[in-house]
Amino acid sequence: MRKHSVGFSVITVTFSVMALAAQRGPETPETTTGGNNRVAPTSPAGSSALQTGRGPAPPQGRTPRLPDGTVDLSGVWNGGGPVGDLAQGLPKGETIPLTAEAKKLMESRQSGDDPEANCLPTGVPRIAPYPWRIVQTPPYKKATHLYFLFEGNIHSYRQIFMDGRKHPADPDPTWYGHSIGWYEGDTLVIDTVGFNDKFWFDFRGHPHTDKLHTVERWTRTDLSTLVSEITIDDPGAYTKPFTVSFRARLAQPNEELMEYICQENEQDAKHTKGPAGVP
Repeated sequence: MRKHSVGFSVITVTFSVMALAAQRGPETPETTTGGNNRVAPTSPAGSSALQTGRGPAPPQGRTPRLPDGTVDLSGVWNGGGPVGDLAQGLPKGETIPLTAEAKKLMESRQSGDDPEANCLPTGVPRIAPYPWRIVQTPPYKKATHLYFLFEGNIHSYRQIFMDGRKHPADPDPTWYGHSIGWYEGDTLVIDTVGFNDKFWFDFRGHPHTDKLHTVERWTRTDLSTLVSEITIDDPGAYTKPFTVSFRARLAQPNEELMEYICQENEQDAKHTKGPAGVP
C-alpha cells in the first residue's frame, strides 16, 4: 500500500496545484520551448525520485540482452513520456508548431475535461505518473509481440506487432492506435497510426487529430535507463513534424505493478477547475 498511498497524495496535490495554476491562466503555446538539458532528457512523469534524485539509487549494470543477442527491454519502468507539458521534451530553443486552429482549441480547454484526469487512457506518447511494464514474447529471442502494461487509470495496455505485418488499410480509431515495430540495431522503432482524437498529450491540453502518426525510438542505454524519442506528425494540428525525447528509469527490484482502479473512490476530478495548465 505504500506506493499507492504516495500515488494518491501526488495526484491530489497535482490537482490542487493545477487549480491554482489555472487561476493564472495557461502560458502562450508558441512561446513554450524545450528544456535546458538535451544530453540527458528526463520525463516529467511523476514528480518523484525519478526527477529529484531522492530515494534509493537505481540498479546499476550493462544493457541486458536475450540469448540471441537482442536487447532485453523487459522490466518495470517509471517515466518515459510527457505528463505536464509536451514541450519539456523538445530540444532547447524549439517550440511546438501548433496550427492556429489547434492553438485556439488548446486555449479553450479546461483542466477538469482532461481525459486522463477522468480515468481514461493516456494515448501516445503521454505517460501516467505510475509504473508500467514492457513484456515481450517469446521471452528468449527477438519478439513477435511487445506489450506495454500500464498500472494507472484502467489497467490499459498497448500491443506492438513485431512479426513483420503492415498497418491495416483503414484501421479503427483507438486510444493507442495500431502499432508495428522492428529493431534498428539496438533501438526499438514503433510506428503507430489509427488514433482517435480524444486524448490530450499533456496537462496543458496539447491536441491532436485522427491524422496523428507517431514514430517512437526506444533505446536501453544501460540496465536502468530507457530513452524514448518520439516524432509526432499530425498535419491536422501541427504545421510540421517535430520530435520530443524523454527518459524512463528502471524500478527497484522489488517493485511490481499493483492493482489501481482509477474510478474507485475517485474524488479529485470534480475539484479540478480552471483552464488546462501545467501543475
